[in-house]
Amino acid sequence: MSSTAPDTPSALIEHIKAASAARRPLRIVGGDTKAFYGNPTSGEALSTANWRGISSHEPTELVVTVRAGTPLVELEAALAEKGQCLPFDPPHFGETSTIGGVVAAGLSGPGRAGAGGVRDYVLGLQFINGKGDWLTFGGQVMKNVAGYDVSRVMAGSLGTLGVITDISLKVLPFATAEATLVFELNQTEALEQLHRWGGQPLPINASCWVKDAAQPHAPELLFVRLRGAVAAVEAAGERLVKEANGQRMDNAQAGPDWAACRDQTLPFFRPPSPELCLWRLSLPQTAPSMSLAYDQLVEWQGAQRWLWAPASAATELRSAAATAKGHATLFRAAADRAPGVPRFDRQSAVIEGITHRLRTEFDPAGIFNPGRMG
Repeated sequence: MSSTAPDTPSALIEHIKAASAARRPLRIVGGDTKAFYGNPTSGEALSTANWRGISSHEPTELVVTVRAGTPLVELEAALAEKGQCLPFDPPHFGETSTIGGVVAAGLSGPGRAGAGGVRDYVLGLQFINGKGDWLTFGGQVMKNVAGYDVSRVMAGSLGTLGVITDISLKVLPFATAEATLVFELNQTEALEQLHRWGGQPLPINASCWVKDAAQPHAPELLFVRLRGAVAAVEAAGERLVKEANGQRMDNAQAGPDWAACRDQTLPFFRPPSPELCLWRLSLPQTAPSMSLAYDQLVEWQGAQRWLWAPASAATELRSAAATAKGHATLFRAAADRAPGVPRFDRQSAVIEGITHRLRTEFDPAGIFNPGRMG
């Protein structure tokens, strides 16, 4: 399969115009670290990896504007020099991950439940649509709301509406204090505690409940990350440890563990067997534990649940998720393990209508990542 990586917007525009005229499909990529996510698609790979660099960073305004092909590790390093970060913990899935891919995929890490998701931090962006128009929406300050919703729609669109070229993001300072607590609780007990704590003014930033299925007698553990002011973190830590008989972890140990959770390199995320697929259940945060015969890892105070199950379990899992007023996504699967199984749940007729109209408007020739979102 051929691949092109223009290094200027004008080169991108010309390439897109030619593809649109010929109705030649394009597979939009940044670092191509998330090719597994979404339905398989085909076409010439059009990469933004050569359009990179930080255009502006105003630390006092908490805003950064960056080109889409900029490696995520490069952006995070630049922000860290100023004591700032992307609070939604974007997964890396590889060293070549780009900030454009982060926004296009719309995926967030453990901090999502406490700090918000990708689209909550998108202030504005520029992208090239299927007609070759270079469009600007939103701005570089929180008060500028012109076109704000279109900017947010691009988050999670998986490249089906256009090629993102530049993004303005809100950033935040690193928390002044952080602590990770660990509790030995089963899933039901862990969710009950999280739901109880969730109704209180506690600096809970992230949570992860997991059992190491590779070890039959391994304990079931709930990890909770606190972030905030020193006094708030210390007081909450002491209180929660006493309430649920927990322990405080060394931050030097906990930090890499949270990064492994974010990037799905924990032992749980190793496929237990070749025929199993990784499913993600997105549920209301207060949903109870689910009686499913599959190993699970629970994040976001109960709102995100990962499990390994065969593709043939699609109906069972999607029915269970719908009963809990959520939905199920087939997140990772080998190409030959899920033929004909949609990666995403079917949307409501209203949402599908809106999605169709957006794609018709922004990509009338249907050349961008055809079929990736179903």
